[in-house]
Amino acid sequence: MWTVVDSPVGELRLVEHEGDLTAIEFSPFAEPDAPGSGPARGPRDDEHPVLVRAREQLAAYFAGDLTEFDLPLAPRGTPWQQSVWEQLRAIGYGETSSYGQVAARLGRTNAASRAVGLANGRNPIPIVIPCHRVVGADGTLTGYAGGLERKQVLLRLEQRGLF
Repeated sequence: MWTVVDSPVGELRLVEHEGDLTAIEFSPFAEPDAPGSGPARGPRDDEHPVLVRAREQLAAYFAGDLTEFDLPLAPRGTPWQQSVWEQLRAIGYGETSSYGQVAARLGRTNAASRAVGLANGRNPIPIVIPCHRVVGADGTLTGYAGGLERKQVLLRLEQRGLF
């Protein structure tokens, strides 16, 4: 099941499978069941309970009223990707971490920064799993699957929410 919501970073498609949020996709979207568009998404359902909760929590996040999501998540990925995504969830609202710092928290050397970046780029549930909070070693904004402009909007939104 899936639905589409408006947000300050454009339309987002929220995808649910077996009661868990499995994806948040930035527009423009691939056709829901087109080859290469990821797992089958099934029909649109604007009233599915998980999608309603996700929509409500995203609205609260974008309003600056929510700093931590409480949703059932089931991102699909390799064990390495899963470990990186778990570390992303530990980066607090309004904070940033470098790729090297994420690698170090995983017990890897700074050389694993590139592997962290690749896993970060494959995060299927951006915003909720906050891959936008990972920046370059010097604090610069680097790569974001949704585009650097969206990353900047999300980071600014969180900075405003701290004051």
